[in-house]
Amino acid sequence: MTDTPQLHELAEEWSAARLLYPLYAALAREFVIDLPPCADLEANVEAPPQESIELARQWFLDMDERIQVHQLRQFLQTTSLTSDEGLKALLVHHLHKPNRSSSDRDKIDFLLVQFFSHCAPSRLEDADVDVEYVAQVLEPVLGSLDASTPEWLKPLDEFVQAANGCRHLNELFSAGILEKGRKLKASAGENYFQPAAMVAFTRFSFLMRRVFFRLMHQDLNAILDGLRELELRDVHTLDCRRAQFSAEEPTVRLRMICQSWKVMFHAEYSSGQPLRMLVDLRTVIDAALARTAKSASGKAKAAPGPSKAKAAAAVAQFAASAADVPEFEVSSGHPATDDEGTV
Repeated sequence: MTDTPQLHELAEEWSAARLLYPLYAALAREFVIDLPPCADLEANVEAPPQESIELARQWFLDMDERIQVHQLRQFLQTTSLTSDEGLKALLVHHLHKPNRSSSDRDKIDFLLVQFFSHCAPSRLEDADVDVEYVAQVLEPVLGSLDASTPEWLKPLDEFVQAANGCRHLNELFSAGILEKGRKLKASAGENYFQPAAMVAFTRFSFLMRRVFFRLMHQDLNAILDGLRELELRDVHTLDCRRAQFSAEEPTVRLRMICQSWKVMFHAEYSSGQPLRMLVDLRTVIDAALARTAKSASGKAKAAPGPSKAKAAAAVAQFAASAADVPEFEVSSGHPATDDEGTV
């Protein structure tokens, strides 16, 4: 007699595989992952034999081993292929894997925050992001659960409070708050996959992402304001070796770079090299402002001279070539660790 429930489960699995396959195929193309395509999924077969389903299952497992966390993050934040349904299917796929590695955990951690962000209202206040609300939003993928936070996860609230007290990115990085969150997640082991734990970590990562973006924009705006003030003081080059630029870096170029960083960092946060450069650049700008403070009023009233005319020409020249500056492109391999953009 035909096992109807099993056939139904296989049909659902194949339907999810057909939904996920275009995402995985695009990932393979973008990051040049050398794995032959899955024939029946490539042909978009509607009702394959069970053998094909088993081959597809293995194909996805092989792809998961090759796809790095930062690659998945970068792809999902820049592709137009991901629908809410596709994001949910991708998350469920990883949640239902029988054996999950630390890489799978980090992918799930990222996907949970992405799913929550997609589903939550854009104007959601931080105070409304409590454990009960996060559990409610995640119920389609985690099921109904007791939303009480386990005792061992109580430090996450302390981390969020400490992050909210930071005034700029340097304070956030120096306090090691992101690292503390990662350490707690890594030490959880299999306990991470308890639904209540995944809810707590999703809430923490979502709130930390908000803190990060707020501080990042504050730092960028402070740098841009500082550059304008320095130019009023007739300062048009800075020694930016601390921030890994040149000893005589034009202020107009720094301004264009900061504008490109606003785009570069819009998708996700990390503590990698580009953000370290941003933090160090703010330190350089603040120091230059302090050095030139005494002569500020006189310089601000000075008429535009040859140096400012030269600076204006440099803006136009740099704007025309900014897209060709390789050091400011988002590299698929820049993170120093696999989970650098998550906590």
